[in-house]
Amino acid sequence: MYKHLLLASDGTRESLVTLREGALIARRFEATAHLLIIEPETASTRIAESHCAVERSAHSRELLDLGLSRLRQLGVKSTGELLRGEPVRLISERVGPLGIDLVVLGHRRQSFLDRWWSGANGGYIVDNVACSVLVVRDTISDEEFNCHLAAASAG
Repeated sequence: MYKHLLLASDGTRESLVTLREGALIARRFEATAHLLIIEPETASTRIAESHCAVERSAHSRELLDLGLSRLRQLGVKSTGELLRGEPVRLISERVGPLGIDLVVLGHRRQSFLDRWWSGANGGYIVDNVACSVLVVRDTISDEEFNCHLAAASAG
């Protein structure tokens, strides 16, 4: 069913649940996972280009390396990349060239003003990709994740 997954993260705790959910799906379907870490770029981040941007990039690179390492430890064939820009546009642009069947995204609640300023991002992705989109909302515990892995390995 799914052969190529795109696991997208902006490096926040909420978005990192995509790794676990995506890893379980990839194992279940023996799919390849492409981990996409996106450093969101906004007007305020462009203005504040400085030491913080360098630290953020280093953190994002570590996150990408760690994510790929964990996926491979779980037996998931994986690739990855670090990009900077508008997340919804970058995610949508990567789907076709990578042959993605399923995009896995994390979800973070936003205030009314945050949603108003950022627009309808989820709707944009759904409208602009030719594959299924899974929005991960719940964080699973280490114990639950390990139980799922054990069941996937046994099955």
